Amino acid sequence: MTGTLYLIPVPIAEGAVQTLSQEVSDITLNLEHYFAENLRTARRFLRSLHKDLIIDTINFSEIDKHSGPDIPLLKKWLNEGHSIGVLSEAGCPGIADPGSELVAIAHKMGAKIMPLVGPNSIILALMASGLNGQSFCFNGYLPVKDPARSQFIKALEQRSAKEKQTQIFIETPYRNDAILADLLKHCLGNTKLCIAKNMTAPNAYARTQAISDWKKEQHVLGKDPAVFLVLAQ
Repeated sequence: MTGTLYLIPVPIAEGAVQTLSQEVSDITLNLEHYFAENLRTARRFLRSLHKDLIIDTINFSEIDKHSGPDIPLLKKWLNEGHSIGVLSEAGCPGIADPGSELVAIAHKMGAKIMPLVGPNSIILALMASGLNGQSFCFNGYLPVKDPARSQFIKALEQRSAKEKQTQIFIETPYRNDAILADLLKHCLGNTKLCIAKNMTAPNAYARTQAISDWKKEQHVLGKDPAVFLVLAQ
């Protein structure tokens, strides 16, 4: 029989294993094959769940940032009937990370796909925003440089106003303050902006207000993981 692919969430905040379901602990106790976005993070995560786990007996394959996952190895493991875990560096596999390619291959092979319950910063930020949760769109990362960046921001705002849809995106943490400056520069004053940082951590932060109100204050977001949400009027 073809094996099973388990999509295993990893805490967003460092060490916050309480945000995971008991099923995550139960499943990872018996898995011996993993694809991971980062091997060091993966090993540390598994040790945090199971102190007596013998890591050296586990087979890991790191998902290369440029060439992607080792697809022939995935097919080999599934054809051999193994249960395989997919580990993101943080959050849920397949959501803003390379895990989706593994899932697509597993579907083609007729393998069983099992997503496990865990935290997702995008959904948590939307929950905390007070913005439209009936219609929303996740846009991933914005372009890094102008004019593409400013054009993309304006297009997001226009789409949000037209469809009454919350537009969600993320940014590399060291560019948080730059993207906030760009949003304040290019968005209309009555557009709502939510910034949610460090979801599930003790210092979690979520604030929603109009662009005109954001402009009245000085804000330094720093390099914390953040999610940005925009809803135009």
